[in-house]
Amino acid sequence: MPLPFLPGNSPNRQLGKERFHKSQHFDYSNGFPMLAGSEKPGVGGELLYGQTIKPKYSVYPKGHGRDLPSWIAFDKQALCFEAFFQEAVPVAQDETYRIRKCKIYFYLEDDTVQVVEPEYKNSGIPQGTLIHRQRIPLPAPNDDQFYNIFHFNINQQMVLYSRAFTVTNCDSFTRNFLSKLGVRLNNPATVPDDPYTKHREEIEKSMKPLRPYERRDTLKQFLDQDRKVLRFNCYWDDTENVFGDPRVLVLHYYLADDTVEILEIISPNCGRDTVPKFLHRGKLPKHATHMKQPGQITDRTVLNVFSSTSQDQLYILDSLKTGAFQDEFYKDCDLTVGGEVNVWGRRVIITDCDDYTKEHYRSKYGIEDFTPVAYKVPPVPKPQRRMPPYNGFGSEEDSLSSCQGLVPKPPQKDFRRFLDKDSCDLTNVLNFRAKMVTTDPVDRERVFIISFFICDDSICVFEKPQRNSGVLGGKFLERGRVKKPGQELFKSELSEYLKAQDMYVGATICLSSKHFQVLDADEYTFNYMKQHAEKFPKANVGNILSKLRSVPEEKQSEIRTFLTLSDPGNTGSISYESLRGLLMGLDCGLTEHEVLVLGRSFSEREQPEADVGLMLAVAQDFLKKKHFEEFSDMDRAFTHRDRHKTGRLSTKETRTVCKAFHLPLPEKLLGSLFSKFADGDEIDYHAFLAGIDWLEHPAPPVMPDDTLKFDVKARSGADGATVKNVNYSTLLKDVFIFPSSNEDPTTTCTTTTT
Repeated sequence: MPLPFLPGNSPNRQLGKERFHKSQHFDYSNGFPMLAGSEKPGVGGELLYGQTIKPKYSVYPKGHGRDLPSWIAFDKQALCFEAFFQEAVPVAQDETYRIRKCKIYFYLEDDTVQVVEPEYKNSGIPQGTLIHRQRIPLPAPNDDQFYNIFHFNINQQMVLYSRAFTVTNCDSFTRNFLSKLGVRLNNPATVPDDPYTKHREEIEKSMKPLRPYERRDTLKQFLDQDRKVLRFNCYWDDTENVFGDPRVLVLHYYLADDTVEILEIISPNCGRDTVPKFLHRGKLPKHATHMKQPGQITDRTVLNVFSSTSQDQLYILDSLKTGAFQDEFYKDCDLTVGGEVNVWGRRVIITDCDDYTKEHYRSKYGIEDFTPVAYKVPPVPKPQRRMPPYNGFGSEEDSLSSCQGLVPKPPQKDFRRFLDKDSCDLTNVLNFRAKMVTTDPVDRERVFIISFFICDDSICVFEKPQRNSGVLGGKFLERGRVKKPGQELFKSELSEYLKAQDMYVGATICLSSKHFQVLDADEYTFNYMKQHAEKFPKANVGNILSKLRSVPEEKQSEIRTFLTLSDPGNTGSISYESLRGLLMGLDCGLTEHEVLVLGRSFSEREQPEADVGLMLAVAQDFLKKKHFEEFSDMDRAFTHRDRHKTGRLSTKETRTVCKAFHLPLPEKLLGSLFSKFADGDEIDYHAFLAGIDWLEHPAPPVMPDDTLKFDVKARSGADGATVKNVNYSTLLKDVFIFPSSNEDPTTTCTTTTT
């Protein structure tokens, strides 16, 4: 017995339900109410009794694969099928049906289908897109569903809007995609022949028009090879003809249109007029010997020409091309190095080509042999022109320039060397101290400063004035180049002049018919020779050590014994004078300069420490002469940079402020002052300004000699730092004990300080 329909006796279907909305079934269209949602569900989205919902999405299961929507995952991806359909032609006489080929595209992103028919020329049928892209329903009775990917296969029929399409084949992407989905594809089908289309093709093949149009597609070659030119060097021997001579040519082959252009290289004073081109650009025939007359070369023959009163002149061309002129033209494969080219009967030989042409033949034809052809006779050596001897007017270079041309030109100078070694700041000047080699007791005491200017190899001599010597000092020799003695005056060759390599300590040079012996050099000269040891062999420590290693064994033992006896305290160092006397007495082949360089390399030269008061007095003397009074402004600049108000600034910042105010002090003096006022890397700028302020804290006057000690630009002396002690233990180790006999001794250069 059924239970009565009372509360509590029947289940409540609304329990747990959250959605109670009702779908909208009616809407307005163009102002009229109409039923718009016949397929919409009932209350809460539940289906009504007997209602089925059409699928709106793809058949791919949800939640598998990537989490991207289909319109992103399958964007711009479509399956392409080849198909055809048969169309009946009831009103035509020549055909009863027609086979029309088309392509079916299935877009994976939204399951839409598009059918496109390729356009055929003169078909008379409106072709193109047959079915626009859309979702296509299945045929009845399943018209409430749409085509999906599993409805497609090869060699089957598909009904699209009551038209039967037969799918015959698909592309490789479609085949792979369906295979991955598990679809077993059928074998491809063949498209049946269309009788009328086949009949039209036979008619077109049998037709021979009176004026056939021949299309030659040269656009692709032009676009690919435009502005690409092969260049060959050629040679034409024209000596067999009267007044003929060898001709040098350049052949250009244009890859864009297979044309050839030839230019002639005309040497100076050959007697020929300069012409623009030897052969104008055009196709070059292989077997032609002379140019054809206009009208001889035609594509076809004109069969007849007739005229009428009502029409213009008419003509008919020979479609069989019986009178066409056939000729073979040169291609890039015919041009090789060493080959011959027939240029309208002229035998031109290809001798060489450029790098681009070689690369073209390597990549296209695999040719690797590009050996040039030797065609030129080696030139006859020109007879040596002997210059006339020097006539005594002007310099030797001026006389030589007057013989080299009708219009005399001044001799060229080495301006690059002059700019690199400009001596305006006296930094590229080698200064030596010398004495005169003479028997006169007065002249032997005279001291000379010889300055050698590297920029132009000029020399000037200055004599230091000495009190109560009876000789006035000053300029002894005007600046200029000095010839080496013993040379003939009137000769054809240029004279030899003294060079920087001839200037070294111990050398004897002749200046203005006077012999001078070089006694010493300044510090800059020694450093310059050391930095350019490859140009100054006397300053090359490697060469000096090599000479010492080559002395006999008995002399080496004498050197060891003498050095040991000269150092009774076993300190490892002896005086320089003892070492000099030893090396000069044993006759080791060393000059005075080489001994001095050797002593400098193995010693510590003591530099006299300058007095702070003297440096400040010299600095005030410089500032007083330059009228520099901006000390208060410098104090404000220092205070502005001192953010922590400590009264100290770094050396870099202090130098920056001095450069900003153009403090007129030499760099050597300014650096010495910074080192005196520095505490670590910081400088007490208040003490520095108070020391150089000649207005508030004037210093006593200084002598000119004290100023010259700190003025780099006024460097006129040749006094360098003296060498006192030499570390002979390190010297013996480097000279007589070295790692291997195969090592080049000239490369050994060790500088050790004590």
